[in-house]
Amino acid sequence: MKRKICCFAFLCMALILGGCAQIPAYDDAYDPLEKVNRYSYKFNDTIDRAVLKPVAKGYKKTIPSVVRTSVRNFFSNLGEPLTIVNQLLQWKPADAMSDLMRFTFNSTFGLAGLFDIATGWDLPKHQEDFGQTMGVWGVGQGAYLMLPLLGPSNVRDFAGLPFDWLLNPTLYRSTPVRYSANAMKTVSVRADLLETTRVLDETSIDRYISIREAYRQLRWNRLHDGNPPEPDFFDELFDEP
Repeated sequence: MKRKICCFAFLCMALILGGCAQIPAYDDAYDPLEKVNRYSYKFNDTIDRAVLKPVAKGYKKTIPSVVRTSVRNFFSNLGEPLTIVNQLLQWKPADAMSDLMRFTFNSTFGLAGLFDIATGWDLPKHQEDFGQTMGVWGVGQGAYLMLPLLGPSNVRDFAGLPFDWLLNPTLYRSTPVRYSANAMKTVSVRADLLETTRVLDETSIDRYISIREAYRQLRWNRLHDGNPPEPDFFDELFDEP
């Protein structure tokens, strides 16, 4: 029943977004919900400083680097099926085959993904999700969103979340296993971002804006597989105000 509801919600959102293909381009900081988003950001920041950041610091301080790397590799490997499916939906058969081989080798010779041996075998990691797939199909990113607990997003990426969740292997495990795995992944990711957030705290005048622009740039870069198009100087020069 839950799966049917998720699929229905996803289909409805995808249809709604279908008419937004041209709005907006990357250069447009489209944030009409900024006031609400800032409240969500403050909520997330409070939770982070009170809980996530201290736990992540303790994790990084007490867990050996080699173990943290294995944890990171394990969860990265769990995300490969999501990437492969979206590569097929984006008609990238060569990348899909490469990542299928990567997933197979890391899941077997890499001991369930604890060790990333595929990268050394010239099988680089890619990262795709359904938000990116809709972008490739021509769906615009829509308004920027700051989601409570989940962090930065936009309308297009938010609409893709149900599909992404359905391809998360932990969804089909028992509740304790699912919650434990998600908690472990969250701590691992937060620990990897400790240095980034430290620099952000020291250099950013407005952390909300910095996080928004970093997220938008990251998604734009991933949408174009690391090679985003350069802006056309003459188009910008003669753009109407």
